[in-house]
Amino acid sequence: MATFPKDQFDTLPEDLTRTGAHRAPKKKGGGWLGFLAAIVATALLVVGGLYAVASINSDIEFQIPGLGTESDEAAEPTVSATPTVEPLLNAADLDKKRKITITVLNGTEVSKLQEKAGKALKKLKWPVTSTTAASANDIEDTVVYYSNPDDEDVARGLVAALGTGTVRESTTFPGAPVTIVLGTDYAALTN
Repeated sequence: MATFPKDQFDTLPEDLTRTGAHRAPKKKGGGWLGFLAAIVATALLVVGGLYAVASINSDIEFQIPGLGTESDEAAEPTVSATPTVEPLLNAADLDKKRKITITVLNGTEVSKLQEKAGKALKKLKWPVTSTTAASANDIEDTVVYYSNPDDEDVARGLVAALGTGTVRESTTFPGAPVTIVLGTDYAALTN
């Protein structure tokens, strides 16, 4: 076997402690930098994904609380034409195949008004599936929104059952075929 003479690269300084073949010791705190980079990358991917979803489907909106936009006023649904449909006054006559569900939103400062209205409508056998507060609490007029023109009769029947309100065809509330936004006019009737 051949032997080679020793040169300057064969001797290592004493202060360099090596681990492995070519690794210097790990620096303290180096793991936090990687963890921070992973958090930033995750946040960027989530925000980018939400933006992509919102740009692909215009019905989906993501709102950050406290950062309302000026265009909220422009998103107001349009009023439907003169009524031509007779209201469905008896919930028992509602065909189950239509799969009507009703959401009740409280657009007032009156606490639990949505629950009160929901219970009153359930007593009349209307299929109320959800009650919650609306994103605004300064609504003056109660409105019953319906997304399918075939459900106008149900919306008009709900206005009759509530004793106040108007109907509007709109796709603003995709969660249920019929959505009721209670206003202060309904709160005044219940006091």
